[in-house]
Amino acid sequence: MNPFELTIGQARTELDDGNLSSRELTVSCLDRIKNVDSKLHSFLLVTEEEALQQADEADRKIASGGAVDPLCGIPLSIKDLLCTKGIVTTCGSRMLENFVPPYDATVIEKLKAQGVVILGKVAMDEFAMGSTSENCAFQVPENPWKKGYVAGGSSGGSASSVAGMECLGSLGSDTGGSIRQPASLCGVVGMKPTYGRVSRYGLVAFASSLDQVGPLTRDVTDCALMMNAIAGYDRRDSTSIQRATPDYTDSLSEGLQGLRVGIPREYFGEGLDPEVARVVENGVEILKRAGAVTVDVSLPHTEYGVAVYYLIAPAEASSNLARYDGVAYGYRDPNADTLMDMYRETRSHGFGDEVKRRILIGTYALSSGYYDAYYKKASQVRTLILNDFKKAYDFCDVIISPVTPTPAWKRGAHVDDPLALYLSDILTISANLAGIPGISVPGGFSSEGLPVGIQLQGPHFSEETLFRVAYNLEQGTGLGNRCPDIG
Repeated sequence: MNPFELTIGQARTELDDGNLSSRELTVSCLDRIKNVDSKLHSFLLVTEEEALQQADEADRKIASGGAVDPLCGIPLSIKDLLCTKGIVTTCGSRMLENFVPPYDATVIEKLKAQGVVILGKVAMDEFAMGSTSENCAFQVPENPWKKGYVAGGSSGGSASSVAGMECLGSLGSDTGGSIRQPASLCGVVGMKPTYGRVSRYGLVAFASSLDQVGPLTRDVTDCALMMNAIAGYDRRDSTSIQRATPDYTDSLSEGLQGLRVGIPREYFGEGLDPEVARVVENGVEILKRAGAVTVDVSLPHTEYGVAVYYLIAPAEASSNLARYDGVAYGYRDPNADTLMDMYRETRSHGFGDEVKRRILIGTYALSSGYYDAYYKKASQVRTLILNDFKKAYDFCDVIISPVTPTPAWKRGAHVDDPLALYLSDILTISANLAGIPGISVPGGFSSEGLPVGIQLQGPHFSEETLFRVAYNLEQGTGLGNRCPDIG
């Protein structure tokens, strides 16, 4: 087995036993990137020199004989909207093409404190706005399982780099499914934590009440290890929750005796691909064999989720992206003659079409005379969606469902139909609106060989339960750490 094929857990054992050095592991990943990234297009930037320096430092820590952190010496990729000190952070946008942050995001600080090796920054939809990563201003990541198919979005580069075995794990962000959806389409594990569980400090904001940082990994154990590293209170993030963080790996045990799994009827209706339904139904049977019981639940306001999300998220985006005006930092149009021309041309040329579309929607929804009809009404329905989940969790411990209505689709299939892409998020956005945690676990494959994920959602701060259920699901499917043939 090549070192890059190891999971984080396997690599930890090899590193601690002296069978492998972090430099050897890092070189293996860097060589893998050189060999396959011309096909996958996952990485926007590879920081080879810094990665090797971090690997050597990790090897010195391990050789010292003291206790080392679980992620010490482990090579990871980072979604390119997390600030990395001294390393370009573009958010997949021309607007920030040359932006070099003077500080690290809190999650990056935490990873560096553990001795992680950062291989580089990976592709994403511009400012995290998209479901395919086709909105990236620089390159579009491929699905490692089938050429010409989308990797998902907006954390498409994170999912592609993990599935393509260019790294052992990645950090992404999830505003409406942007971790879980690409994880499902690329056949890896991806968790969106409870809102406030992981610091957003240093995450370039899209929609501040929805954004959350989380891991994408090869298996559930690795996901728990990464969550251990990044979770916790941060005084620099006003939305961070001051609450004790458990060791999530303690949850990884077999058996689900008495656990109640809710099956929401609204998630299994019209538009669901029969092959996706088959995979999820098999997942339900796996959990039942592990001792779980199933109950029917209802989330009656699910049908309004897309409309609510695509008012609230663009409204917050229009506010957050107002700072990109060519004055303080980022792109500035060089040909403008007046101040107003500079504002207009900078934003017209610096932003891509999807970002401009959402800014326009959000500005309209917040404008005088329309605020009550759109943003306020959407916020009220958001509360109804949250209450749906609260009522459902009176009867169950977790909810199981598909992640997306279909497996991955061909690149370009929906380029001229943004509404079709918006509707593809219908099964993931409610978790962001409610602030609850969710995880995507590989469940099977379509007849075309494309991965299909299974989504598990739980009440606020129920990540331990989700990891336990996800672990049992993974044991039942036997799909942990499957590698695609990239060619």
